[in-house]
Amino acid sequence: MQCVACHTEITDSQARHQKKTGAERPTCIGCHETLWKDAQAGGAAAQKPRLGVVVQNIEAYKNSFHARPSEDEPGRPMAACEDCHTSHDFNVPADVSQRRSDWHATVPETCGGACHEDQLESYAESAHGQKVLDEGDTKGAVCADCHSAHSVLNTSSEKFKLAAVNTCGGCHDGKLASYADTYHGQVNRLGYAHTAKCADCHGSHRILGVAHPKSMVHPNNRMKTCMQCHSDKKPGMRDATPGFASFAPHATTNDFAKYPQMYVASKFMIGLLIFVFAFFWAHSGLWYYREWKDRKQGKTIPHIDLAALGIDPRKHFRRFTWGWRVAHLLFALATMTLVLTGSTALFAESPWAPKVADMVGGPKILALVHRVAASLFITIFLIHFIYVMQKLLRDRSFRWFGPDSLLPNWKDFADCWGMFKWFFGKGPRPEFERWAYYEKFDYWAVFWGVNVIGWSGLMLAFPHITANYLPGWVFNVATLVHGEEAFLAAVFLFTVHFFNNHFRPDKLPPPDVVMFTGTQSLDEFRHDHPAHFKRMVAAGEIQKYLIDRPSRPFHIGSVVLGLVLIGIGLGLLLLVGVGFFTG
Repeated sequence: MQCVACHTEITDSQARHQKKTGAERPTCIGCHETLWKDAQAGGAAAQKPRLGVVVQNIEAYKNSFHARPSEDEPGRPMAACEDCHTSHDFNVPADVSQRRSDWHATVPETCGGACHEDQLESYAESAHGQKVLDEGDTKGAVCADCHSAHSVLNTSSEKFKLAAVNTCGGCHDGKLASYADTYHGQVNRLGYAHTAKCADCHGSHRILGVAHPKSMVHPNNRMKTCMQCHSDKKPGMRDATPGFASFAPHATTNDFAKYPQMYVASKFMIGLLIFVFAFFWAHSGLWYYREWKDRKQGKTIPHIDLAALGIDPRKHFRRFTWGWRVAHLLFALATMTLVLTGSTALFAESPWAPKVADMVGGPKILALVHRVAASLFITIFLIHFIYVMQKLLRDRSFRWFGPDSLLPNWKDFADCWGMFKWFFGKGPRPEFERWAYYEKFDYWAVFWGVNVIGWSGLMLAFPHITANYLPGWVFNVATLVHGEEAFLAAVFLFTVHFFNNHFRPDKLPPPDVVMFTGTQSLDEFRHDHPAHFKRMVAAGEIQKYLIDRPSRPFHIGSVVLGLVLIGIGLGLLLLVGVGFFTG
């Protein structure tokens, strides 16, 4: 390129360089943009791809931190093209060449020599700097690898903070994947810039290996590093306690030698997931087939002349009082809220999660809603548990393994075996008592879930208390178990539980509104719980539970409520499924 291609103000190329009066100095940006416009106008843009890249870099530079006016010289930017490239010796050689490798090694000096002296000094001591400057390893990270060459951002900006983990992950992809599984990684992906990121723990310029005594993540220094964020001097935070130092932010589930607790917990949860889904999905599929076939063949429950038994066939049987129905509704709403907010964090990498977080008001509000819903869930559970226990302990006539008890008994195992025989046409359909075995499983699954999800959630919600008594690996295991048990509960609820109560042929069209109205028609009651019906009739107690059928408006309202909840549940199931396969 000739000098006058840039210096268009020169009219005499001899020694005196005659210039146009009032002509402005040439700029790199103006020249390249003019050349690109001319190339486009002349149809030569395709032949000049490198020029197109330069123009793209110009646009990135214009929006960068370097393009802002200098505080010392407001008339010029923080850094202009010639500060990095020089004006007359263009120094970015082609890729995959020795000259490019040599140029790569000069980047730290270019950035630090004139502008960022302190950062260069720190970088020179770092693992990255030693590779490049001392060992001559041109694959080591230099300034432009982390900050980019042209779209340099203010390191205090949210945009830079959110992008930083992916920048580091470009080289440390395995560490990025393990970081993404932590709460820090999840909320970062959801758009929360003020959580711990790579540089917060490892440093930004003076990054040292874990074994280096001055490393921020050396065992002797970890507590100090954690307390940069986990300090009671910061709003809403508490001081880090001893267990923080042994938390493994990059733990994986496939290395027993290094992370035995995570390995065992992961294999246990995988086994539990496979067993529960395999058994109950098979159970649901076989049940659907048998009911569909029985209905196709016209098999129905035997007719009984209820009037001859002194029973008004228009009456309904009361299955649930208002207290249980309200508790169930609140439980359902709390559970669905927990599934939405929890899955958003668990599947933060999925395409829908950041959008949900934004709709809620951001990750902080998402976490608050999750904890409020969890508090409601646990409160309802404790009220239920205390009420039931005090009632049972006062009733000395109650049979703990009797037909009215929700405790599993031998009949439940016999009924389950009988159901599978019925599924395959090898026996009659079992006659269930007040609580069928699958209803008992649903009931006790809540106890399991509350304890596993609840205790792990409390450990994560109050880390300063947890880490005061337990080692740091507990956070790793709690995070894994909390997420996978919640996943199990959500999928089970919205597939198996919904099928048992709303989608098997005998219940179609959905919904079954017994948990909203509290009642069943006598025909439905006799069909679902024939042994209970016969026992009540034989004991002469059925009249005590017969009430008028719900009013039409109340029934319609219950149907609408049921359909809305089912729709929400299936929508959540879709989100969980997308998250599982894409997150």
